[in-house]
Amino acid sequence: MGAQWKSKGKAQVADAKGKLFGKLAKEIMVAARGGADPAANSKLRLVVEQARKVSMPKDTLERAIKKGAGLTG
Repeated sequence: MGAQWKSKGKAQVADAKGKLFGKLAKEIMVAARGGADPAANSKLRLVVEQARKVSMPKDTLERAIKKGAGLTG
């Protein structure tokens, strides 16, 4: 009798994570405009550390940096 509540909770957690990852990706894109190297760009380094704390996937992180620095396409 509780299975439907479990899946509803998982969906809410996934939505919350998605919103957080989206917010961090935007911040990464803005910070990456100053340079794609976190070692040289302190603002980017701080945002990348925040993203790693919330377990943002590495490919999503790299994609946001490339998009912000204009290295895509």
